[in-house]
Amino acid sequence: MEDPIAANRELWNAWADAHVGSEFYDTEGFLAGRETIDQVELEGVGDVAGKSLLHLQCHFGQTTLSWARHGASVVGVDFSERGVAIARELTEQLELDARFICCDIYDTLEHLEGERFDVIFTSYGAISWLPDLKRWAEVIAGALKPGGRFFIAEHHPFLWMFDDYTEALVPPFKYPYFDANVLRWEEDGSYAAPDSGIKATSYSWQHTFDEIVNSLVGAGLRITSLREYPYLAFQWFPTMVKGADGFWRMPEGAPDLPLMYSITAEAPE
Repeated sequence: MEDPIAANRELWNAWADAHVGSEFYDTEGFLAGRETIDQVELEGVGDVAGKSLLHLQCHFGQTTLSWARHGASVVGVDFSERGVAIARELTEQLELDARFICCDIYDTLEHLEGERFDVIFTSYGAISWLPDLKRWAEVIAGALKPGGRFFIAEHHPFLWMFDDYTEALVPPFKYPYFDANVLRWEEDGSYAAPDSGIKATSYSWQHTFDEIVNSLVGAGLRITSLREYPYLAFQWFPTMVKGADGFWRMPEGAPDLPLMYSITAEAPE
């Protein structure tokens, strides 16, 4: 089998070019001041004015730079060379306090050279691209200042069990929950640019709630909040309905599913 990480990096390099010009990301609107941080993220992370913030798996940096707009001194990390290059271009245009590092997520501490942060942040569609959450959590613990805060908002691992292309009101189960094997997918376009014509193979990993929470606890972090939500920041099933608050929910008559979760954790003082 080909190297999953190398294949994913190649895909995200292609996606970065397609995404920066997509309607989904609306880069023109972002440059004009559009907010990209939602209410769950804002409430979970809190006030970042004057604080240092590390954004893991930052893609091409819109959300990273949004935290800079909120007053943080930010560092974004991503393994995509094109994503980081675009993020740096946006930083120059906006003249914000931000820098970006291109590296494998597991090599982050080496590139930080001892720098630590008040806040570490990641969200939405990030950790499914990582094969080893134990190493991920160790990076987080190693990059937080004493008493520093980690926050993640993600789609709920329960959603991985369903056929996400179904039009059925009650989504049928399709995948096992406890599947620890690498999952191989044939991509055609992307979530943000479905008509881009990009065809490639991607690899992802399903992570249970057990694994997510215990990876953080095992790295020495203290969980201070774990929340589940009946809505999601993006559309998972074709039948979902977007609310006035920008979040997507199951339609009337459908099961009340847990669609998203957030975790806040702190490093020991």
